[in-house]
Amino acid sequence: MGRLTQDGANPPSTTNSTALWELAAALDAGASELDIADDASLILAVSGGPDSVALMHAAAHLVETDARHWRLTVAHLDHGLRPDSADDATFVADAAAGLSLAYEVRLTDVRALARTEGRSIEEAGREARYRFLEALTPQDALIATAHTADDAAETVLLNLLRGTGLSGVRGIPARRGRIVRPLLTMRRHELRDLLDVAGIAYRLDPSNDDPAYLRNRVRGQLVPLLEELRAGAIDCIGRFSRLAADDEMLMVELAAAELLRRGTSDGGVDWRDPPRSAIGRRVLRLAIGDPAPSAERIEALLEVAASGSGGVRIELGGGRAASVKGHVIRIT
Repeated sequence: MGRLTQDGANPPSTTNSTALWELAAALDAGASELDIADDASLILAVSGGPDSVALMHAAAHLVETDARHWRLTVAHLDHGLRPDSADDATFVADAAAGLSLAYEVRLTDVRALARTEGRSIEEAGREARYRFLEALTPQDALIATAHTADDAAETVLLNLLRGTGLSGVRGIPARRGRIVRPLLTMRRHELRDLLDVAGIAYRLDPSNDDPAYLRNRVRGQLVPLLEELRAGAIDCIGRFSRLAADDEMLMVELAAAELLRRGTSDGGVDWRDPPRSAIGRRVLRLAIGDPAPSAERIEALLEVAASGSGGVRIELGGGRAASVKGHVIRIT
């Protein structure tokens, strides 16, 4: 069962107000770093958990005190995975209404989506959530999520366990397209502590403790172990991911210039005198486009292209394929 955590029995106090002000100040600082305009329209992704509730209350406080003039809408997607998930939706709707915020709550069958699209439950849930948010968001608005430094570090560790390259250790970007993450430098425990002091209620999702999900084991077992071995491990991973992001950006820029130089008049990619593999992988990813094929398919294409084997076709997924003939690669 989802649990409602509330410390609202105490009357309002200076301590409560200070905690809410600290939440708002953290959000304001993050928004400034991301150049979020004072009059922006923001769709707030709110699950009901402590991080997203902190985002909602902090944003509402900034607007209420005229520190920001954002136009806010709270968005909640009920995944329908737990018997009490509707309670989370009701909690978010009531909390948004209590803050005089517009809200949109929707139910989707994530389990059915996972079966239909051949995804894991986690992947299907994430995909459904972002589809919902994108469909709800006007063209000139931004989507704000409550990802924290902990989320970013967990993503880095998960990708390392999967054997990622440099691009996978960049963590979670603070901004990607219309999606902004203004709380990304905050620690999860910092947000929860401030909510508790402020007497602000939030929900706890028991599925976050389910060891069936690798992310939960990373969160509950690996991260505490790393923090025990080295105090400040999460901050160190964050610093590493930011440095990796800078390096990856440079590599992609070099690869883009290399792709331009190697382009043929008929749309192929000249692979005579192949580039170093680190650049070559990125050249091929840029040539193929999104979604990126698996690392195994990229490596197979690199090997075939370097050998100059003729008449070879490699499936890239998503209805795409690459053919190699005479050291020229063509993507179809």
